[in-house]
Amino acid sequence: MPVFTVILPSGEPWVPQFVTNIDAEKCIGCGRCFKVCARDVLTLMGVNEDGEYIAMDGDDDDDEYEKKVMAIAHAENCIGCEACANICPRDCYTHGPANV
Repeated sequence: MPVFTVILPSGEPWVPQFVTNIDAEKCIGCGRCFKVCARDVLTLMGVNEDGEYIAMDGDDDDDEYEKKVMAIAHAENCIGCEACANICPRDCYTHGPANV
């Protein structure tokens, strides 16, 4: 199956690698990826003692969750630049090409 490919101004083909997963076990919730993503793809979530994700708002009490992790909120906004993975200190990201 063919994958989505972009032809760069140099004439070279480039296959964007879109975010498909974030490993919550590795993620430390530092927010570096959130800050570098200009496309509103990511969101910070709390994880409770049962491993369930909890949406966070400004009024949340940190005692409600065991840790904070990044999650994919809007995968459809990803442009495949991999900036999130490049800045991640824990190598949490998995990316892949889009089939057309």
